[in-house]
Amino acid sequence: MKKNIIYNNDCIEILNKKIDENSIDLIFADPPYNLSGNGLKWKGNKTGGDWYMVNEEWDKMTAPEYMQFTRKWIRGCGKALKKTGSIYIACSYHNISEVMIVLKQLDFKINNIITWYKTNAMPNMTKRVFTHSTEFVVWAIKGSGWTFNYEKIKEINPEKQKDGSRKQMRDVWSLPLVQGKERLRGKDGRALHPTQKPEEMLKRIIIASSNEGDLVLDPFLGSGTTVVVAEQLKRNWIGIEINKKYVEFAKKRIKYYKNK
Repeated sequence: MKKNIIYNNDCIEILNKKIDENSIDLIFADPPYNLSGNGLKWKGNKTGGDWYMVNEEWDKMTAPEYMQFTRKWIRGCGKALKKTGSIYIACSYHNISEVMIVLKQLDFKINNIITWYKTNAMPNMTKRVFTHSTEFVVWAIKGSGWTFNYEKIKEINPEKQKDGSRKQMRDVWSLPLVQGKERLRGKDGRALHPTQKPEEMLKRIIIASSNEGDLVLDPFLGSGTTVVVAEQLKRNWIGIEINKKYVEFAKKRIKYYKNK
């Protein structure tokens, strides 16, 4: 099995044909949330620039199709994951129910549901609901003996006790949406990938649930954040991404960090 490689293909096929069973220490997955379709956009937004709601073909499925898709890719991840391994799945209120149902059906144990509080969440356009400012990351494990680097997580926790000493990291993470130099953009100035995750999020996950030399896999690599952070933290990695444009940018990112 090859390591430190990005596959440009469907993750379900690669998980079943190219990844050895019980070989992966940590999986981070940021699957389609299945929320595209209305093409909402907000040009001239004063707080964060032009805003476009996710509206991609890979993010449009019927409810039965989405449940079947979720079951297939999580089952593939389960086969690849070591018995002591962990899987972290990014989701929102749109798809957390499918993720949780499938994980439980496949006998995973839920350790935490991390709430990502987006400190710079987009304003409410419709003015008919509370402003959405959170997403979630479900942490699940296959068996016993999973890795959790408790002390290292305390070291990097930005929150401190009143006396300045280290504090346990809680399951609510206040992180901004990716912006500034970290946000990858295309030639038109728009965000290259609509759901690019913060490097700080991946740093916490990888430090918490893997060790140097371990193998980290991302079945929905997108713009490459997982493998870039894994490389920085001296982990081996495998990325899978079906969109060729995203694969090329991910390769450029990893090459840049290696040269740096």
